Amino acid sequence: MKKSLRRLPVALTAIALALGAVTLPVPDAYADVDVSTQSVKGADGKDYTVTNHVVKSALDKSTSDGKPKEWLVVWAGDENIADTAVSDVRNLPGSLSGGTGKVANALPGPDFLAVIDATKGSPGYGQVVNTVTVGPLVENEPHHMQYVWHKGNTIFAGALFGAATYAFDVTSLPNVKLKGISLPTQTPGGSVPDAYWTLKDGTAYGTYMGGPVAPGPYRYSDGSVHLGNGFAGSPGEVVRFDQNAKVLSESPAATPGGDNPKLCDNLPRIGTPTCANPHGIQAREDLNTLVTADYTEPRNIILDPVKAPSPYLRRPTLRTWDIADRNHPKLKSVSYLPDGPRANPKDPLHNESRAVMETTVTNLPGHKGAFAETMQGGAVFYTPDITAPEPHWRQVFDDGAAVVNFDKANDRNGGSSNGGWIQTSPDDRFLYRAIQGRAAGTFGKDDPGTTGGVYTLDIQKLVNAGDDFQCTIDTIEESQHGGAEADCPTVAGTAPINPGKAAGGPHWGGYDNFVLGPDGKYTETQTPGRLAVSNYFVARSGNDGDHKVNMVNLGPDGKVSVDDTFRDEVTGEVGINFNRRSWPHGEFGNAKPHSELFVVSDGDLK
Repeated sequence: MKKSLRRLPVALTAIALALGAVTLPVPDAYADVDVSTQSVKGADGKDYTVTNHVVKSALDKSTSDGKPKEWLVVWAGDENIADTAVSDVRNLPGSLSGGTGKVANALPGPDFLAVIDATKGSPGYGQVVNTVTVGPLVENEPHHMQYVWHKGNTIFAGALFGAATYAFDVTSLPNVKLKGISLPTQTPGGSVPDAYWTLKDGTAYGTYMGGPVAPGPYRYSDGSVHLGNGFAGSPGEVVRFDQNAKVLSESPAATPGGDNPKLCDNLPRIGTPTCANPHGIQAREDLNTLVTADYTEPRNIILDPVKAPSPYLRRPTLRTWDIADRNHPKLKSVSYLPDGPRANPKDPLHNESRAVMETTVTNLPGHKGAFAETMQGGAVFYTPDITAPEPHWRQVFDDGAAVVNFDKANDRNGGSSNGGWIQTSPDDRFLYRAIQGRAAGTFGKDDPGTTGGVYTLDIQKLVNAGDDFQCTIDTIEESQHGGAEADCPTVAGTAPINPGKAAGGPHWGGYDNFVLGPDGKYTETQTPGRLAVSNYFVARSGNDGDHKVNMVNLGPDGKVSVDDTFRDEVTGEVGINFNRRSWPHGEFGNAKPHSELFVVSDGDLK
């Protein structure tokens, strides 16, 4: 069993903050960098900064064709010794000396937004034009932003380890400004921020997956009191932010009276068992309904990269909320996903219902449904009406029916497929899915694991069937080959990422919701033509990935293929490799890209 370096980040953070006063030399590869720093005051009275490092030669190349730019903004963390287990110290990702030779710097460095030219056909397509470092906090473990960006939106970005939420102004890309920051003292009722959903008024809801910062009772904005077991524990909450990341409310995800004690463990145990650890979050404002997916009690992932002591720390639950009063979301229902035909009472960790990481709503006014996916369970579920008092979720697909197309060596077992991102297309025709793949040895020493990738499902028949849909996955044959009912989702396209490498696929993604019009302005589209995906989860979990960001072409029929013109500016290989010695902000070595958004400067977007 590996011992984690859970005490190292504090000490290393102090070292990094001390080094922050030292001006590091800009490498020759980025000798023409324009550096500018802007700051805001935090609630603690301290200055919090962003520093832009715009590479003039890269920007000149990208803009040399005179066409307006589309950008891919990637929220990435510095890789360092704190990502490494004690038994692997000899395999550190670099040098503790901070040398500038062939090895990268293994001391904590700044986390950052990478601004990449994502304009198809651009002379600078795929080039990193700017890195926007944040300070003085290090070891944020950058995680998710919102699922899609619209004109005028703030970018909300979470610090998984730091329990902070950043609010970025991206109206003037490639430059970025900091609008505000929420510190842990502003959200004492929750920790471990995960994902965000922006509303039409520019505010956002965020899921704080972990429990109150301090163990014990906590009184939330609605006046209710719930007992928690501390930072990165349970229960989590939903936070509403204004456009500058000011906290407007904290709403408890805990169920009054607790959740099923047989299915919901807590470590350490608390008097009222709870599965309330919200991860994924999406809303239908027109239906006044919010949906959150409970994933896991996060301390078991981010503080100790060892096998969880109980499979019941991985959650089988989804929650719906009434958001008619936007500032005071009210928990409306808790749904337990059913186990499916692969369920094994001796190995419940990989049953279809386990680890509900993400949920995604439908979009059109005639539809009220939503989908959910399980990371360990490897299954996709659907409910036709999220406004129902008690939504009924049914399994409609198994990852095993799609992953076999990534690699001939893959089996048809969807268990522990490590699927993460799932998203409906704006027109409700397709469901997009990112799969890391099963790690070798998951089901025994002879298990070779599976290759990951991206797949799309045609969901038109299912969502158009309304409450009368028939699809259900209730046999092994359906798990492995797709549902037998006529309205079941069907595989529209598959694209492997890192074929032949077990668990080497993407964890997260985002779709490109912009098209360039004949007037030289971008507008939003209901039919995205591509996706961007990133191959990184959380290093301390042992699920590290290769730190690449790939572009995936998306056809009108749902077929997908890796864009082989989106290439790394340093190596020339397909995909942008975040494992590199030098960045525009210095020689900080490898970085971990977790989430990405397509964004267009305000002046270029209708």
